Amino acid sequence: MSGPSDFQPTNPALKWIERRLPIMGLVHSSFVAYPTPRNLNYWWTFGAILSMMLALQILTGVILAMHYTPHADMAFKSIELIVRDVNYGWLLRNMHACGASMFFFAVYIHMFRGLYYGSYKEPREILWILGVIIYLLMMATGFMGYVLPWGQMSFWGATVITNLFSAVPYFGESIVTLLWGGYAVGNPTLNRFFSLHYLLPFVIAGVVVLHIWALHVAGQNNPAGVEAKTEKDTVPFTPYATIKDAFGVSCFLLFFAWFIFYMPNYLGDADNYIPANPGVTPAHIVPEWYYLPFYAILRSIPNKLAGVVAMFGAIVILAFLPWLDNARTRSSKYRPLAKQFFWIFVVVCLGLGYLGSQPPEGIYVIAGRILTFLYFAYFLILLPLLSRIETPRPVPNSIADDVLAKHGSKVASVLVALVVAGGLLVGGTQNARAEDHGVAPPGNKWSFSGPMGKFDRGALQRGLKVYKEVCASCHGLSYVAFRNLAEAGGPGYSVAQAAAFASDYKVKDGPDDKGEMFERPGRPADYFPSPFPNENAARAANGGAFPPDLSLITKARSYKRGFPMFLVDFFTQYQEQGPDYVSAVLQGYEDKPPAGFSLPEGSYYNKYFPGHAIKMPKPISDGQVTYDDGAPATVAQYSKDVTTFLMWTAEPHMEARKRLGLQVFVFLILLTGLLYFTKKKVWANAH
Repeated sequence: MSGPSDFQPTNPALKWIERRLPIMGLVHSSFVAYPTPRNLNYWWTFGAILSMMLALQILTGVILAMHYTPHADMAFKSIELIVRDVNYGWLLRNMHACGASMFFFAVYIHMFRGLYYGSYKEPREILWILGVIIYLLMMATGFMGYVLPWGQMSFWGATVITNLFSAVPYFGESIVTLLWGGYAVGNPTLNRFFSLHYLLPFVIAGVVVLHIWALHVAGQNNPAGVEAKTEKDTVPFTPYATIKDAFGVSCFLLFFAWFIFYMPNYLGDADNYIPANPGVTPAHIVPEWYYLPFYAILRSIPNKLAGVVAMFGAIVILAFLPWLDNARTRSSKYRPLAKQFFWIFVVVCLGLGYLGSQPPEGIYVIAGRILTFLYFAYFLILLPLLSRIETPRPVPNSIADDVLAKHGSKVASVLVALVVAGGLLVGGTQNARAEDHGVAPPGNKWSFSGPMGKFDRGALQRGLKVYKEVCASCHGLSYVAFRNLAEAGGPGYSVAQAAAFASDYKVKDGPDDKGEMFERPGRPADYFPSPFPNENAARAANGGAFPPDLSLITKARSYKRGFPMFLVDFFTQYQEQGPDYVSAVLQGYEDKPPAGFSLPEGSYYNKYFPGHAIKMPKPISDGQVTYDDGAPATVAQYSKDVTTFLMWTAEPHMEARKRLGLQVFVFLILLTGLLYFTKKKVWANAH
């Protein structure tokens, strides 16, 4: 479609460059004068959105890599230090982590659009196959990136997925050993995955260039599925497609910013805020939401090798779609049966995603097998059959005729349906990940919840006092420095007060001139010291139980809220399940267990703790800590205050995040409005 450019620069320097390297002519022919079908709808905007997301992921990834330490002993801590100590490190982390989900969300819409409108048909077979290759590379890149935080779910996800290669006959064990760099997932595995995760996005960018090249050779498909015949069928890419894509990208950024600034952990897993522990397996090992349909296919087949083949086959089969569907009519818009079965296929994919988030037992396994059969039947049976028996409706003679025809706009309703379906999928995942919790903790009203939420300074200072007098004897705050107490958004202490607070602690330092370790008063730059020298000492002092570090406890704990609350939570920005849980556990102790409950020796009954048997004795009681400001000295008040303080230790930049988010939203709303009216003005001449 795009041929030699007639672009001629007027500047002498640019003329000299253009004669030797006609890069400006290439850009002009490909992105300015390139003829674009005039009937493209907003589903085509996701191509531009994906280009933006790829650039954003590469940019944020390169910056994060400058601060990340790919070592099993330091990876988890290095990410926490990025979030806490690097200028706007929390923003980079949120953009990259949430960006992965947004990237897959956009690519799935892009792929379903191609399926619906027949964008894989002749002469665009190579274009489609390159798209499948990009998707496979994205899957690999996303998986290896998910391993890098080296949290519990990262570690065990890597263990489970890499073990799948052991099903390969003859070479399976050798492949797994090569991936691991040893005989278990460990430091060599982390180094391999970091190197590949850094490299593959640039490979993806290279394949994307080929993808765009193939697009410009074959030309863009369009909703009518007919080729452009005259100049009336097309418009120049710039300004028409450019302004339309800019408006679509701006709308997408509003959706993206919602997660970055207000719901950064909504799509994540609480277990990934727990450092990787090879000795403790999570109750449910569940991959990220964008892998769930294929995970369900894998688990639905009892044979390991057959399951792996089916899982990879579910992706590879997409590359053969141009030859499986021989129908002459491209667009399902004019194929009544194909349209109905397409939406059934979408429901099947969403169903597989939901089943992938559930435990592999009972009805979930049976339903997974049924939907797996329907998934493959769509490609191998239904599409070849429809191409022979279906009678399509008349197709417009030209793109111009399709533009003149009246079509109802369903974009908004479909987008709402996709958001709701995605919420159901994520909610199902949250339920599966937290179903081992017994009684759901009651919800609380926290000062820091919502888009305008802020920490209560009095609660932070009282909570710090409860921590120091009660919790610090067993639990550390290894990611919190004394200087943080005087930083903006924190408890509100002055620098002098933070230094005085630090001096109350004894910090081990050295060696001195004699080569010996010594203790000195704490300084603002020091971190809260651990109450025990090592894990074994901590277990010995606590009846074999290991008291967790409390720096991230409010993000490392969660529970299910059930339908429809998880969907309501998305719109109300409620992400305080962790604080709810911590506060409830502190108040959930009961003197006697219910009748019929067998309490293990050395344990205490807590109705909110998973399994209800907790090793930690009741930590607080009424009147245990005296408040200077006259606040009630009750367990309920202690629980609320110390939980507020622990929420700050987990999210020290939360107030800055929400404040910047409000500014970004105001800017994006104004930008989107301006782009919309500009688009209307530009396109007024084309209709």
